[in-house]
Amino acid sequence: MKISLGSDHAGFRLKEKVKELLGSLGHEVKDCGTFNEDPVDYPLWILPATEAAVRGECDRAIVFGGSGNGEAMAANKVHGARCALCWNEETARLSRQHNDANVLSLGQRVIDEEMALNIVRIWLETPFEGGRHERRVEMLNSM
Repeated sequence: MKISLGSDHAGFRLKEKVKELLGSLGHEVKDCGTFNEDPVDYPLWILPATEAAVRGECDRAIVFGGSGNGEAMAANKVHGARCALCWNEETARLSRQHNDANVLSLGQRVIDEEMALNIVRIWLETPFEGGRHERRVEMLNSM
């Protein structure tokens, strides 16, 4: 799977850890930045990562910030993005299983590294159930 990553300065360290994990799992990574902890405006880095997934250049995207909230809001402005802000394994599983989330948002300041890595693993491995949920996803994509 090819995964695009985007973060602001507050999510940079977590992005780097997730990038290592993705490589160890055999995934290809497109790092859209930021590339250090110097202060930046998150939309500059979140939107290109999200757009890469929506355009099909990447299969999915993961975005990072301090809380992950602003990043999820920015990602969800991109038509076709279904970004889920996840904070535990259950939210990650359900975001894929029920909502077919194609973008994951994580907050470096609100979850520890071990939890974040578990969330990423589950989010990557969980398939979309389809069936009764497909209409919901179609409705989301048409908005």
